[in-house]
Amino acid sequence: PRAAMPFLGQDWRSPGQNWVKTADGWTRFLEERHSSYVSDINSYCKKEDYNKENLFNSMNYDVAAKKRKKDLLNNKTKIQYFHQEKWIYVHKGSTKERHGYCTLGEAFNRLDFSNAILDSRRFNYVVRLLELIAKSQLTSLSGIAQKNFMNILEKVVQKVLEDQQNIRLIRELLQTLYTSLCTLVQRVGKSVLVGNINMWVHRMETILHWQQQLNSIQITRPAFKGMTFTDLPLCLQLNIMQRLTDGRDLVSLGQVAPDLQVLSEDRLLWKKLCQYHFTDRQIRKRIILSEKGLLDWKKMYFKLIRCYPRKEQYGDTLQLCRHCHILSWKGTDHPCTANNPESCSTSLSPQDFINLFRF
Repeated sequence: PRAAMPFLGQDWRSPGQNWVKTADGWTRFLEERHSSYVSDINSYCKKEDYNKENLFNSMNYDVAAKKRKKDLLNNKTKIQYFHQEKWIYVHKGSTKERHGYCTLGEAFNRLDFSNAILDSRRFNYVVRLLELIAKSQLTSLSGIAQKNFMNILEKVVQKVLEDQQNIRLIRELLQTLYTSLCTLVQRVGKSVLVGNINMWVHRMETILHWQQQLNSIQITRPAFKGMTFTDLPLCLQLNIMQRLTDGRDLVSLGQVAPDLQVLSEDRLLWKKLCQYHFTDRQIRKRIILSEKGLLDWKKMYFKLIRCYPRKEQYGDTLQLCRHCHILSWKGTDHPCTANNPESCSTSLSPQDFINLFRF
């Protein structure tokens, strides 16, 4: 055994010492040999391939390399954390132990919500999902996912400021987020938010600034001199108004012109709106009669929305494949072994998406 010790000592590398792979093999790095060490590095790395990342890898400085990547990512706060694949596998019957990387934050990073807000069919879906996350799921996101959340929210606000559409929808989203952050920031020291508390206070100030910008929007009448909505026959105006799914939009439309005010009070219009969102049983529990003894459908609608959730309908939603349990946007290719993948897809509401990652 003693004779074998010198032989073993030739290949053995002591922990705590730095070793560098060179053309002649592994060389121990010492402080007093810094100049020769630099020359060894230059001989190991080709000039055309040399960069800081290769330097970290060649030195075997794993910790330093990871820190550099983290710092680089932190400096690019306006860039979303993208992945090549735009889908994610969701474990069937997940538990806390089986979830692995399949978390709400990971799904939020992988499913390209940043580009989804540019699609008018997906915009309301993403906004509703952001609202649900802001209300109760913000602390379940990773640091990168929280950063993506704020970046996507900023893009949403900028889009609304430019096209002046969905203003009320984004106001409600910002108010929900601000209220949640007020509660979470007060719990400082309990690790409910990732990052420095001052960073979140700054984000709250940004949210207040966005709210001021939305409140200061002045919608100007377009210079178009052709046919307008009020020029249409009354039956067509009423037919278009029946396609509005939010009673507040009807009230706002009635404030535009006296003729529209009369149409917006149509009893049949509010009756269909109530029947669209709520069941007969729910309606029977909230019956309100007018002074003439008739059902006041308008008052019933606003009373019902305070008691029951409204029906949600979106142009495009996230899809879950029942065969391979892959979550993706509709039309996104994913590795499915089913003969007819489209028949296996199930549409998910924003709340269904949140529920997938509860265990």
